[in-house]
Amino acid sequence: NMANIRCVKGMVGLVTGGASGLGRATVERLVKNGASAVILDLPSSEGSALAASLGDRCAFAPADVTSEAEVQAAVSLARQRFGKLDLAVNCAGIAVAVKTYNVKKDVPHSLEDFQRVINVNVAGTFNVIRLAVGQMSKNQPDADGHRGCIINTASVAAFDGQVGQAAYSASKGGIVGMTLPIARDLAPLGIRVVTIAPGLFSTPLLASLPEKVRSFLARQVPFPSRLGDPAEFAHLVTSLAENPMINGEVVRLDGAIRMQP
Repeated sequence: NMANIRCVKGMVGLVTGGASGLGRATVERLVKNGASAVILDLPSSEGSALAASLGDRCAFAPADVTSEAEVQAAVSLARQRFGKLDLAVNCAGIAVAVKTYNVKKDVPHSLEDFQRVINVNVAGTFNVIRLAVGQMSKNQPDADGHRGCIINTASVAAFDGQVGQAAYSASKGGIVGMTLPIARDLAPLGIRVVTIAPGLFSTPLLASLPEKVRSFLARQVPFPSRLGDPAEFAHLVTSLAENPMINGEVVRLDGAIRMQP
């Protein structure tokens, strides 16, 4: 059988940023569809309460994605609780909105802020990938030789970054740029790497904006002319996990928006 379609039922997934927004919707869908999920999120997050509410097939690993020891502990928790790891979904991310140079105040963009965004979004994503694949490589391959799947979250800002998004866009561009080389690195192990580039989604990241700004943004989306629902992101995650031919690709999930400056 050439088409070796996979099913998320029975898979074990590790989801970073899993306590809110896109990550939370992904965890909920995985559990609902018969998979098990480890929520990797900060100790201050709602991860523990969410895991308890989702039952036996969900566990919480308090961790910062930039910490080697904490991410390794989360990967080990997946193995201890659920016996394996098939899927790692990187949803953890932060943003700042600052111009490169503020001429009115004569203030350049803080280097520390820029480095923090790159560190969490790029290095954090890579840290999770490099540690997760060690566990995935131990899986028995299926008839295709498939052992696992990595799904990253970039943003349309990687391609159409707006004013004030230098740090955020650079970080998301970094995630896009490492998708193919990591897919090539892991191909001999049968591990796929795919990145989703969401447009405007209704998440805590966007909720921090004023209502006026959010409704203005929603109107910029050609169709459907609204913010994305995190459940739609989660749906794409499970589709990508189930389709073995999608690899090394960045998929825009954005209602055809192209961001204006």
